[in-house]
Amino acid sequence: MTRTETSRRPLVVGIGGTTRPASSTERALAFALKGAQESGARVQLFGGAFLHSLPHYAPESRELTDEQHELIEAVRAADALVIATPGYHGGISGLVKNALDTLEELRLDERPYLDGRAVGSIVTAYGWQAAGTVLTSLRSIVHALRGWPTPFGAAVNTLETRFESADTCSDPKVVAQLRTVGQQAASFTHAFGAHRPDAWSVAEQEVAVAQS
Repeated sequence: MTRTETSRRPLVVGIGGTTRPASSTERALAFALKGAQESGARVQLFGGAFLHSLPHYAPESRELTDEQHELIEAVRAADALVIATPGYHGGISGLVKNALDTLEELRLDERPYLDGRAVGSIVTAYGWQAAGTVLTSLRSIVHALRGWPTPFGAAVNTLETRFESADTCSDPKVVAQLRTVGQQAASFTHAFGAHRPDAWSVAEQEVAVAQS
């Protein structure tokens, strides 16, 4: 991929999953990232297995693991994010929270934390009450990290909805909602990107394409 192609395609990073392989949370996140791809974005997924490999974040530690560096650099380069978490006891999972805590390493960046980035929110829970409560909590965390929650957030009641495989879901309406989350995250990168000092103008991109 050329620099021009990369510049024209925003990067949307997905963070989410559980310790269980092929969890409903991770599959829901994958559907959202497909929505982002449909809107022209590149995507990178950090699923449950990766999140499980992250050590407990300790802000006083200067010895970060390769996995921590990989997550930090991906989010640093991201134009938008989608975060998916299961609802555990009225809050987001420790696995996802630890990944977000790791982003404390971005505090001194020119764009600290999630500043200037749209963030889509997804919650899976075994019941509607937990889903709604945790979605509100996740959006509050995004605000604390200076991110911009997308207008639409998806709450998936796994008591009613099943993800039989990576590409199938029992409720097409849920699939549409998840893709909307990814599409909004990707679409808003154009609005935010227009104000970034390193963003290429549309005219510059068209000239580069014509010369490539």
